[in-house]
Amino acid sequence: MNTTIFDGDCTSSFFNISSDGLWENLKSPDMIFGYSLPLVEIQILLIFIVMTHMFLRHIGISQIASYMIAGLMLGPQLFDVLEKSSGKVSEDPALDGNATLRSISVFGTIMFTFLMTLRTSRRVAFISGKLPVVIGILSFFAPLFGLGFQNLFSDSIDPNYMPLKTGLGERTAIVITQSSILLPSTTYILLELKILNSEIGRLALSACVINDIFGIISMVLASIQATYKNVSHVTAYRDAVAVVIFVLIVFLVFKPIVQWIINRTPDGKPVKNMYVNAVILTALASSVYSMIFNMKYVLGPLVVGLVIPEGPPLGSALESKYEKLTMNVFLPISITVSVMRSDATRMLTEFSHILVNIFLTALTLVLKFVACLAPCLYYKLPLNESLAVSIILSYKSFADFVLYESVLDAAYISQATYAFLIIYSLLNAGIVPVVLRRLYDPKRKYVNYQKRNILHLEPNSDLQIITCLHRPENVSATIAFLQLLSSPNLDFPIAVTVLYLVKLVGQINPVLISDNKKSKRLHTDSYIHTANLAFRKFMLEGLKSVTVTTYTAFSHEKMMHEDICTLALDQTSSMIIVPSGRRWTVDGMFESDDDAIRRLNQALLQSAPCSIGILIDRGHFSRKGNDVSSKKNYNIDVGVIFIGGKDDREALSLVKRMKHNPRVRVTVIRLLFKQEIPENWEYILDNEGLKDFKIADEMKNVDYTERTMTSGAEVASIVQFLAHEYDLIVVGRDQGIASPNFLGLTEWVELPELGVIGDFLAAKELSSKVSVLVVQQQQQT
Repeated sequence: MNTTIFDGDCTSSFFNISSDGLWENLKSPDMIFGYSLPLVEIQILLIFIVMTHMFLRHIGISQIASYMIAGLMLGPQLFDVLEKSSGKVSEDPALDGNATLRSISVFGTIMFTFLMTLRTSRRVAFISGKLPVVIGILSFFAPLFGLGFQNLFSDSIDPNYMPLKTGLGERTAIVITQSSILLPSTTYILLELKILNSEIGRLALSACVINDIFGIISMVLASIQATYKNVSHVTAYRDAVAVVIFVLIVFLVFKPIVQWIINRTPDGKPVKNMYVNAVILTALASSVYSMIFNMKYVLGPLVVGLVIPEGPPLGSALESKYEKLTMNVFLPISITVSVMRSDATRMLTEFSHILVNIFLTALTLVLKFVACLAPCLYYKLPLNESLAVSIILSYKSFADFVLYESVLDAAYISQATYAFLIIYSLLNAGIVPVVLRRLYDPKRKYVNYQKRNILHLEPNSDLQIITCLHRPENVSATIAFLQLLSSPNLDFPIAVTVLYLVKLVGQINPVLISDNKKSKRLHTDSYIHTANLAFRKFMLEGLKSVTVTTYTAFSHEKMMHEDICTLALDQTSSMIIVPSGRRWTVDGMFESDDDAIRRLNQALLQSAPCSIGILIDRGHFSRKGNDVSSKKNYNIDVGVIFIGGKDDREALSLVKRMKHNPRVRVTVIRLLFKQEIPENWEYILDNEGLKDFKIADEMKNVDYTERTMTSGAEVASIVQFLAHEYDLIVVGRDQGIASPNFLGLTEWVELPELGVIGDFLAAKELSSKVSVLVVQQQQQT
């Protein structure tokens, strides 16, 4: 298929699209590359063949760095694919053999920019206090002082390299491009390092958003000024009016349409494909509009993505439909093609000419780094975290290629300078992740922390508990458990933090909001609203020793544990209560397992800064526990199976707080083994913890009993019997020195996060209505 295109001089250009294959001319089979479709197919095939990430990942090289290395290999340094493809299809430079590949590259950049903006809530910038605002403002303006050095050694600019005026313009372009902090770069590095939900991750994103807002405004003003000086005043005024009209249309017309689409979509139902495709076409059309009026082609998608509400239904629908294709196909092509345009040999041969540019890049980096570091230290962030934030915000990577290519195409910079900027980005992509991994590990803040568990609490101090909820059925079980800890005695207060966990789909930035503050942000979930009313009722109508605060965490499934851990640190919590991933019917029959919740619980067991309790509710306990109208003295029977070890002692300490509730009757069952256990320090601590429970006469609602075991099989029989005697059984996850007696039982453990006894009590086959709380004391190394 051939296409004939007429230019303004009425001369024709032949543009060949598809061929008849190799047999069209067997003597010259390479003539198929004179057709655009076979040529672009072989170009894309070469890009993905040369990509070496499957090998480089084993030595710690990131995906982005691998794409850049592929671009260098296919560039002038080695294969020079772009030069060899040029002129293959048409003699018209606008329709040469690289035109299609360039179009795909630009399309990939547009889609990536749109999706990243769509998935990023810029409101996160205003929920982290003053520090990110200060960093964002300083990091934008401080590097601009580098402009004061653009005249440095200006008399040494070789006129054969470029004219003086152009050389000074190149230096200005260097400072401006290196001053920017692009949100996609920051977001990508945080995701790559898996620290998006960490404290510094949130801080870096917030500061980047502030900086990015200034960057968008300055980009528009710079484009208008360039048009004013280089084209005409009328065109500049036209472009300014066009930008204002575009912004008004997006916010006053497009945004209400988007809201109308969301309102028309039933809860839990996907958005119609017609609407999803219409939004994508709007983003692409906005890019064309931006180019027509002399703006960067990414400006339109940025603004359009900004007004689409993050998350379901529309944001997540767009992400699920287009993200994998964009990230795995179009983005690698876009990055590789941008790098293929660079000629590293020019950087070496013209090194003396770009030496000042290298100095200005280093100077801008230092100014930006100091502008980020100084506020962090002033606000007393630890040095390592301050350095990590500064490095993240100074990171330059593939997202900056849009700026580099725009100044290259406008002849503001030379090929040598462009090659240097590409190499500089490659070094960033390869080195910065490695440095950050060594400098900052978010798990460090959770280990070797001060003792935060119930066992070491002062006798009359507040019991700080975080309870996590995933879905509506968790609410009644959580309230039933909290009622056991409430007491008419104000000497034993408990402070409860309720955390609703919402899986994040269509938004990059995690958000943690307080429901106690009247925030209109992000969620209108009826289940959360109803649950808040239930917890408020529990606090007002229950015993007066309880205070409740509520939060909602919008987070990615793999990072939820970090949100929980961060909140536990902030609240100085002694215990986190989480539901298990096992669901039961109203009749107490097994229904299903939720592997995502199980993975979250396992992550918490490894990294939590305090003790953990996993609650398995079969339904009977939550219904009986919420029956506040019952007149029976001992309404809830709680059993504690004590074998030994720090987890069992922590379970015992928790139950001690329940004995002050007149509705609770506690029974401690100590299982002893006939074989002799050495009286070491653990044994002494176990007996010390049991001392209060052995004095049954002084505590009328507490019983203590001992049973002697001979084997693991006998333990299973006793536990099975006890499962029918109590409403709730509290057990430790690990039994310490007594664990060897479970060798016959460990082989059958299905849910290792619950330990041997907890797993047995939560077994599908166990015919019982008992609920279980599995306790693990704070892990300290």
